[in-house]
Amino acid sequence: MTKQPIKDTIHAKGFDIGIYTTDYENEFISLTDIAKYKSSDPNDVIKNWMRGRETLEFLGLWEMLHKPDFKPVEFDGFRSEAGLHAFTMSPTKWIEGVNAIGIVTKAGRYGGTYAHSDIALEFASWISAEFKLYIMKDYQRLRRDENSRLSLSWNLHREISKLNYRVHTDAIKEYLIPPELTQAQINYMYASEADMLNMALFGKTAKEWRDENPELNGNMRDYATLNQLLVLANMESYNAILIEQGKKMSERLILLRHLAVRQMKTLSTLNLESLPKLPEGQTDEKE
Repeated sequence: MTKQPIKDTIHAKGFDIGIYTTDYENEFISLTDIAKYKSSDPNDVIKNWMRGRETLEFLGLWEMLHKPDFKPVEFDGFRSEAGLHAFTMSPTKWIEGVNAIGIVTKAGRYGGTYAHSDIALEFASWISAEFKLYIMKDYQRLRRDENSRLSLSWNLHREISKLNYRVHTDAIKEYLIPPELTQAQINYMYASEADMLNMALFGKTAKEWRDENPELNGNMRDYATLNQLLVLANMESYNAILIEQGKKMSERLILLRHLAVRQMKTLSTLNLESLPKLPEGQTDEKE
């Protein structure tokens, strides 16, 4: 597997256990580091765990739930042999045999065997129930710290979006709204421009989002990703410029859509996809 940097480290009873992620959602924990609690030869520990029937049943079910092209026939072959004295299993044999994604092997400085957090904690239970509790305690601390950082970052970008929203509405007021319009007509103009941005970025209007999500409070921008909020802020500034240039809404929609697609593609390469939410009940301006 391609080498990825360690994201963080769990500290449990004097042992350091590496974690890495490629999408900031699915975290992989080092089985090699966990196994060192039991033996100075962690590879043998992992192989012994993997050859057990209960372990294979668990791994197979996890893969079936997460991997559409999991190989059930090959899995049945492994399962039928599990428990036999001559049966052996290794991470590489499992990965190649069933096209597994829950366990990976890594080379280089942070090399070893890693597993999705679901699987790693199951392995930790097999190693030691007490050790698993220490792992879980520090792992939960890391998750709380990370969620706090993400929430702060999300709110910062949400505030930037609000500031750009004011720039956007000022441009609408100065260049698009004739003085003889009623307040209701003015509100409609603002909503129309906001929905044009929604269509360009989210592919739907505020009403369509509310109809699809009646159980959620707030509006679609309260549930946007960090990347979407960054792009939205840029779109609002860009739309204000286009309005000043006198471009029609139909022209602006096309230009803004191109901007949104291009910038979302660029940001997606930075692995910043995550979905932290505002605190319960917090809302923003009407769309």
